Amino acid sequence: MQASKDISRLIEIMAALRTPGTGCPWDLEQDFTSIAPYTLEEAYEVADAIERHNMDDLRDELGDLLLQVVFHARMAEELGNFAFGDVVEAITKKMIRRHPHVFGPDAVRGAKLAKGMWDRIKAEEKAERRQARIMRGLEPEDHGKGFLDGIPPALPALVRALKLQQKAAQVEFDWKEAEPILQKIDEELGELREAVQNGDSNAITDEFGDVLFALVNYGRHLGIDPEAALRQTNEKFRSRFHSVERRLSETGSSLDAATLEEMEALWQQAKKVR
Repeated sequence: MQASKDISRLIEIMAALRTPGTGCPWDLEQDFTSIAPYTLEEAYEVADAIERHNMDDLRDELGDLLLQVVFHARMAEELGNFAFGDVVEAITKKMIRRHPHVFGPDAVRGAKLAKGMWDRIKAEEKAERRQARIMRGLEPEDHGKGFLDGIPPALPALVRALKLQQKAAQVEFDWKEAEPILQKIDEELGELREAVQNGDSNAITDEFGDVLFALVNYGRHLGIDPEAALRQTNEKFRSRFHSVERRLSETGSSLDAATLEEMEALWQQAKKVR
């Protein structure tokens, strides 16, 4: 089987991998739950390639992410739910519907997207999906949803915190400016210290979460993406730690042999570089 730029070849490859008897044993034993972590990982690797401005890696990582879509679609097809073509049709329909100023009737084409139109269309789509689930008996008709319930629980915690705050801000449940949030952070830190002093593990976890949530809120008002900021800091830490490791190796030492004081001195040197 040859490589191809045609998406149908990738679909054929996945079908072959999932064919009992002749397919790949590892691919055959996977299900939606076991594959989901890989899907998230591939999405993060796409983001990493973008941050590094590496187009070769971005091409490859986008391919890996596309494979995840094909994998999920294949498993759904095997269960008789939907196939890859249905996924394409669904997103095509959604994009056309959400851009009436581009794809709509002549009367609205070329006009600017009206304020709130995107959210209004998304709300209509969610209502239609909910009604479809009710009709299929997958959701009780009296199941009410709150204003914030549309934010997926499966999102990374920092991302979800940001989206929850952004959604609440749409109804003006928000700080007017950033400065008072610093006072809130100090307040939350005080409550965390108190929980630590009391040795209450549940309270410590709760208060620690409150501190993180307040920091996300402060960053939001400063225009900072908390997930991107933390990824940047993670990479900075990795780079500096690797510098410490390299300098120790150059002097004939190692991480295991070095004292904390020696590593700290090298860490301070690495900070001056980055």
